[in-house]
Amino acid sequence: MIHVEKLSKTFHVHKKEPGFLGSVKALFRRELVAKEAVRGASFRVEEGEIVGLVGANGAGKTTLVKMLAGIIYPTSGDAAVLGFRPWERDDRLRRQIALIMGQKAQLWWDLPAADCFLLLKEVYEIPDARYRENLDYLATVLEVKDLLQIQIRRLSLGERMKMELIAALLHSPRVVYLDEPTIGLDLTAQRAIRDFILKYREEHRPAMILTSHYMEDIERLCRRILILREGELVFDGPLDKVVETYAEHKVVTAHLHKTPEPVRATPELARLGQVETANDMMISLRVPRAKVAEAAAELLRRYPVADIAIEEVDVGTIIERLQRARGDPAASP
Repeated sequence: MIHVEKLSKTFHVHKKEPGFLGSVKALFRRELVAKEAVRGASFRVEEGEIVGLVGANGAGKTTLVKMLAGIIYPTSGDAAVLGFRPWERDDRLRRQIALIMGQKAQLWWDLPAADCFLLLKEVYEIPDARYRENLDYLATVLEVKDLLQIQIRRLSLGERMKMELIAALLHSPRVVYLDEPTIGLDLTAQRAIRDFILKYREEHRPAMILTSHYMEDIERLCRRILILREGELVFDGPLDKVVETYAEHKVVTAHLHKTPEPVRATPELARLGQVETANDMMISLRVPRAKVAEAAAELLRRYPVADIAIEEVDVGTIIERLQRARGDPAASP
């Protein structure tokens, strides 16, 4: 469905000159510097797959999505979406893809959603019967049938996002790009959007690429993720492999019966693992995987343990460290 081969994009931006003199100098002569937004990305996305695209601000996520949607041209490399180069903007491809951007609206604020959808029906040349069927299905699943005649600007942010989803999916696209679809929404609206995306994927099997800064979006929707760091693809694989590959430790937490004296981070305790918390209520250690059983047994022997838990390092924390890391990503967490 989507095949990307060494895709790169370089922008030339004006170099910022520090200080007042630099600002004056820039008025007369500006120097251009090259910034690699995406650097040699290669991956595939198959039918029915939702792939999470993760990275810090400025990592190149939106640039990559825009190239695959045909909005901007790459500097080098190649990509095939449903067998077409997206930046050639062939109408046969554009009728089969959709781009949903949580920070940009495509509907007309002064019109009711129903009127916007009628216009999109003509743009995509959707047959009458298929249009009615798709609109009824999407409006029912998203629970907005009674809002179709209300002006877009009078809807809540969550309701507007649901209308944006309907607008993007009316023509039954085979490839869907979701760029921050839940940004700014409350928890209830976020959950509703996630549930809908999963249901739609199960019933229609499009290939989907999702970008989000919310780890709950990624964990709930994606089994596979791509991690971008400064334009470079540093990880491509199952979400659970991130922990297995990059987290060499587990967190062992012992909840204690009340002790007469607070537990302190003694050298003996530190030998079991890195002490994160030590007080009269709890001991929490970051322990190498190979020593987890030994550390747990030693805590049970030495302290009045009421309960003990062994957990993986939070996947969001690992990804955040990968995004910030320089050099070898395996060494960062």
